[in-house]
Amino acid sequence: MNESKKRSHIQALVIGGSAGAVGALMQLLPGLPGGFPLPVFIVIHLPPDDKGTLAGLLNSQCQMIVQEAEDKEPIRPGVISLAPANYHLLVERDFSFSLSQDDPVFYSRPSIDVLFESAADAYGSALAGVILTGASADGARGLQAVHRAGGRTFVQDPATAEVPTMPQAALAACPQAHVLPLSQLARTLCALALPTELHASLS
Repeated sequence: MNESKKRSHIQALVIGGSAGAVGALMQLLPGLPGGFPLPVFIVIHLPPDDKGTLAGLLNSQCQMIVQEAEDKEPIRPGVISLAPANYHLLVERDFSFSLSQDDPVFYSRPSIDVLFESAADAYGSALAGVILTGASADGARGLQAVHRAGGRTFVQDPATAEVPTMPQAALAACPQAHVLPLSQLARTLCALALPTELHASLS
């Protein structure tokens, strides 16, 4: 498959992180242009009583719309959707969201694994997954699921991560993942999602 076909094939992006990930997102997401065509789904480990402050913070800094996902909401391209605090976020096969209060995974709800595995089931090889800085192994199994479904996998370079435990665990489970510093991730994701000519005009 040539590179242009790979780019056009990706239909959604999932991102997960924990300790240090808010800062990482503040570097990564503003690099995605307003014309970024993919839906982006994000799980960050948040305190159970968080009231949506992260969505508001990111929305003020990003060219894309940033919001918390809602149960049964249809997925929309070009929108960044965050898992609400204390809820697992899942992608259904009809390309809508569902929220769950099932047991925590690696002591966390929302769980990165839950999001990544459900998104891989829905999108198959049309999914790209990214694991950022964090202090647990949550996300390792999920990134492996993205790879097994034929999707593209990326891990923040542990040497650049505020807490390297999560990217290291992801690489141990999915050694095929591309390892990139944050400074290169946004450009790489744009190259996956946008035709070459449009990507150049938005850069």
